[in-house]
Amino acid sequence: MAKATTTSTAPRLKALYNETFAKELQAELGLSNINEVPSLEKIIVSVGIGKDKDNKHHYEVVRNTVTKITGQHPVDRMAKKSIAGFKIRAGMNRIGLSVTLREARMYEFLDRLVNVSLPRVRDFHGVSNKAFDKGGNYNLGVVEQSIFPELTFEETQHVHGLQITFVIKNGNKEASKALLTKFGMPFQKEGGTR
Repeated sequence: MAKATTTSTAPRLKALYNETFAKELQAELGLSNINEVPSLEKIIVSVGIGKDKDNKHHYEVVRNTVTKITGQHPVDRMAKKSIAGFKIRAGMNRIGLSVTLREARMYEFLDRLVNVSLPRVRDFHGVSNKAFDKGGNYNLGVVEQSIFPELTFEETQHVHGLQITFVIKNGNKEASKALLTKFGMPFQKEGGTR
C-alpha cells in the first residue's frame, strides 16, 4: 500500500508577506536591512468573563466560541489582584480566557478576520487608527462574536465581545499600520466620521 504524501503550503498571507510585502515595506519605510521590516509575531485573542464569572454555562459558551474561532483551545486567565467592587480575589481562576496564535494559524485567522468577519460588521467604517501602543502593537475590540461565520446561530445567542491584540516585531505606529494595511486591515479614512 502506497503511503500518501501531503504537501503543506504556507498560508496565503504568509506567502504574500515573504514574497512581496516585506520588500515593499522595506522600500516604503526606507529601511536599509530586511531584518528591520516589521513582521507579525503573534495574535492574542482574549475574552473577559466579567460579571458572569460564576455562571458555568456562560464560561462554556465563551470557551466553545473562542475554540471555534481560533482553532485552538484557550487557556484560563487568573486574577492577579483582588478587586472588591467586582467580587474578585487574587488567584481566582476563570475570570477570562485567551489564545495565542502563531505561524500558520495566526495568518489563517488574520485572513478570515480581514476578508470575511470584519465586512460582516453592521455600519462598518473601518477600524480605529488610534489603537496602537508605544511598541507598535495593535488592539482591536470586537463587540459581539456573531461576525465570525464559523459560529452557528445558536452559538451567537449568548453575546460576548473579544479583544484581539496583534503583536508586531520591529514596529512603531507608522510601520505597524503599514504592515497591517498590506494584510488588508480596513483602517478608517483620516478625518472620516466614526
